Amino acid sequence: MNEQGSRTDLFVNHRNALVDYAAPITGCRAEAEEVVQEAWLRFSQTEQNHLTQPLAYLYRIVRNLALDIARRAGNQRREEDAEQLFAGLPASTPSPEQHLCQQDELRLIAEALARLPERTRVAFEMHRLGGYTLQQIAAHLGISVGLAHQLVRTALSHCAAALDDESC
Repeated sequence: MNEQGSRTDLFVNHRNALVDYAAPITGCRAEAEEVVQEAWLRFSQTEQNHLTQPLAYLYRIVRNLALDIARRAGNQRREEDAEQLFAGLPASTPSPEQHLCQQDELRLIAEALARLPERTRVAFEMHRLGGYTLQQIAAHLGISVGLAHQLVRTALSHCAAALDDESC
């Protein structure tokens, strides 16, 4: 029998065992069948005189191809999981409705601040927008720290009430 015929006989005699060997690695019998077919193509193209154990070599080809498929499937699952995770995250930019609502709220706060006495407005703006401490506000306005705190609290309550009256 010729060299190719002995290879074919070897493959045909061990085909089912090769599929059984690849199936647990790939996790799918259909993929294992494809792996064995691909292994046969690679095995049939190798030179016979270099192989001392052709059956072991065939099993090695099947194992390597099955592991490649399993790795690819794992990577694909991870990519799909990541895509689903990112799809579930909220958008980093506000929707057009949220944007309009925020603009409306800012307008209401600006109007509410404009209605406040100047000292109260300045104390609030310094504290909330400028990041100044109550001690720095008191020194700037020439008032006590307690009064600075009361002015900031009054302005904050006034802005909150303005938003409550006309919220989106």
